[in-house]
Amino acid sequence: MKVVIAGAGSVGSSIAKELLSHGHDVLLIDEKPECVGRSGLRGARWLIGDACELTTLKDALLEEADVVVSATGDDKVNLVVSLLAKSEFGVARTVGRVNNPKNDWMFDDSWGVDVAVNTPRLMTALVEEAVEIGDLVRLLSLQTGVSSMVEFTVPADSHLTGRTLGSIDWPLDATVVAILRDDAPITPSNDDVVEPGDELFFITTIAAEDELRAVLSPAAAAAAAHARQESLDAGSEDAEPPAAESPAAEPGPLEASGGTTAEGRETTHASQSPSA
Repeated sequence: MKVVIAGAGSVGSSIAKELLSHGHDVLLIDEKPECVGRSGLRGARWLIGDACELTTLKDALLEEADVVVSATGDDKVNLVVSLLAKSEFGVARTVGRVNNPKNDWMFDDSWGVDVAVNTPRLMTALVEEAVEIGDLVRLLSLQTGVSSMVEFTVPADSHLTGRTLGSIDWPLDATVVAILRDDAPITPSNDDVVEPGDELFFITTIAAEDELRAVLSPAAAAAAAHARQESLDAGSEDAEPPAAESPAAEPGPLEASGGTTAEGRETTHASQSPSA
């Protein structure tokens, strides 16, 4: 598989190292020549240049790539690279790194992003997965936010204990794909009996998550619905005057990540931005 990675900082280099160990053809694009020797990567190909420039992407023969990974520390750069890869070069799959969670909503197919990797959100999910028992935890978003992988740890007093998977009325858009029991993965079947402490993994549409939560833990579903209602009520009490009296300002298209790139330098803008 031919993979092009934009950004050879700590994140991009780590991805490249893993892909190279699996025998893939990897090309890294970065503006800094010194990153070649600093990375310590063996077997990778390099292109020194601005990944937001069409000429650089043409030199990278992006049309021959199977996957393009935008792994810089600047969300604007990652969006531009993903959009150009998809719209100008017809790359089949693009993966975009999200640095600022506030920009997560932009990393979808309208910007050419097939898969968005939000590291802070992923780490939060992994923490919750380790400590949350009796509630549904989203681990990953799939297919540009349409579907997700979620996990549920069966509590000792669960109403599902002792029932077979086939006897449970699962939502139509949710499928049990794995059971983790005593640190051993199990391929699920309709005859498998749910036991306390089981970790159930599902592929589900995001729209069906609440329905799945209601099946797994009615109490947790009721608590979540109550919290949402309280949030709506609080929002109604704190609502601003009508727009005609006090028009709201248009939100900016992209929140600055307010940090540094993986290479350690501040970044505030992309070299090139796609037209609206």
